[in-house]
Amino acid sequence: MNTDLIALVTGGNKGIGREIAAQLAGQGHTVIIGARSQERGDKTAAELRALGGEVTSVALDVTDSESVAAAAAAVKARHGRLDALINNAGISHQPGADFIGQLPGSADVDHVRHVFETNVFGVITVTSAFLPLLRASDAPRIVNISSSAGSLAAISDFSNTDPIALGYVPSKTALTAVTMMYARDLHAEGILVNAVCPGFVATDLNDHHGTGTPQDGARQAVAMATIAADGPTGTFTDSAGPVAW
Repeated sequence: MNTDLIALVTGGNKGIGREIAAQLAGQGHTVIIGARSQERGDKTAAELRALGGEVTSVALDVTDSESVAAAAAAVKARHGRLDALINNAGISHQPGADFIGQLPGSADVDHVRHVFETNVFGVITVTSAFLPLLRASDAPRIVNISSSAGSLAAISDFSNTDPIALGYVPSKTALTAVTMMYARDLHAEGILVNAVCPGFVATDLNDHHGTGTPQDGARQAVAMATIAADGPTGTFTDSAGPVAW
């Protein structure tokens, strides 16, 4: 395991992202919290520094290309490289909308588009902007926080009782596919790209209805962010192992 990582966690000011940042910092890594609100990012960074971590923050809205470019420039000026990019920022539904109400027969396409902007297009925007800094690393890694909720094997099972959500579920299916495209494209450069499922974790994303803790949900992301340079790429795993696609 690399013991001197510089890692960026998008959506790192709360929930699973905050715990990913905390666990990486607890292992002695340098962590940058990306948050839409500089104030909230600074607050979380200060809390983790008080626990002994080397943690800073940067304003980063994954749906705003100018914000992403500015964040990449700030990280370049501060560190000159990035060893691990953890694309954690994600949403389940548009503010004020009902997650379970994303039924195909009545879905608002703007609602679906809003979810994809963060969960899929935001990951592409951030990854593209930070690739030059990852290429400056001796052992670069990208970890995308996907979900088994988007598994084609699961959602094609008519006995599946999970909510039907035309925005969130297909966005995670797409994110896993995007992960594999990056893994194949960047394999020759030694950039490891993997997707992980944190499990059903109680966070703002599901109104804290999950059964797991953010600490539980962060572990697989941290494990994949700290794998050796000769580690796996193009995988989709959770804490128990490979996830069915």
